[in-house]
Amino acid sequence: MNMKQEKIDQLRQHIAALEARLADLHARLPAHSIPPAMVAELDELDEQLEQARAEMAALKGTQN
Repeated sequence: MNMKQEKIDQLRQHIAALEARLADLHARLPAHSIPPAMVAELDELDEQLEQARAEMAALKGTQN
């Protein structure tokens, strides 16, 4: 397996882990009065997921 494919596989695992964390966080969100720490965690996870997906797209776009 080449280095690029290994990186893609790592990114897939990272994206899956981030998606699982986001799903868990969404399940724990209260209907009202969401604590600021949860909002911050949600924003951070969304940002990390966006970055990982962009990196994955860039790697796949250069794949031969």
